[in-house]
Amino acid sequence: MAHYVIMGCGRVGVTLAHTLEDAGHSVAIIDQDDRAFRRLRRTFGGRKVTGVGFDRDTMKQAGIEEAYAFAAVSSGDNSNILATRVARETFHVPHVVARIYDPGRAEIYQRLGIPTVAAVRWSADQVLRRILPESGVAGDYREPSGRLVLAEVELDPSWYGHPLSAIERAARVRIAYLTRFGEGLLPSPGTSYQEGDTVHAMMAVSDASEVARILSAPPVKEPE
Repeated sequence: MAHYVIMGCGRVGVTLAHTLEDAGHSVAIIDQDDRAFRRLRRTFGGRKVTGVGFDRDTMKQAGIEEAYAFAAVSSGDNSNILATRVARETFHVPHVVARIYDPGRAEIYQRLGIPTVAAVRWSADQVLRRILPESGVAGDYREPSGRLVLAEVELDPSWYGHPLSAIERAARVRIAYLTRFGEGLLPSPGTSYQEGDTVHAMMAVSDASEVARILSAPPVKEPE
């Protein structure tokens, strides 16, 4: 069981809170208006914190210091990005995601290394895939036999600057494409992994856990 903090108790935040709680995780949800908590089901057992989502004291009340992930899904782009940066840079939350309404800002946010989901193509699945590991295994695409899956993979920052070919060899995956500055990129033989990149790799479903373990650790020096 992990702890999740959600900023914004609108329709999006409520969906995430209920889904995460149903999966057995602890959840805290933040909103400036305590009336927003009426949207939650009566049986919701998580924390309901009234306050500004990017305020450090408010975040501490929500348990940000022990959070596995933070999702900012309020109605304001600036608030979502600011709160996500505080969660990552001040409290070192390992998994963060921000909902945005202006896709034109995606490149700026990608340069900050903040995963974003644009409201125009938003779905709960897209957010959950970034903060709930077991959801990530479902992937973006599964081939008809069910043996292979195309999914986003998370890498330890130590992989920055390494060629994608080294990542493929280490994890026994095939990298299909990158998302860089909000746009898809087909890798060439000389492409390296950069900060802010999202890596989409094809792998055997049975290897998904091992792939995650290998890539979440620093790269092992290859023999010369």
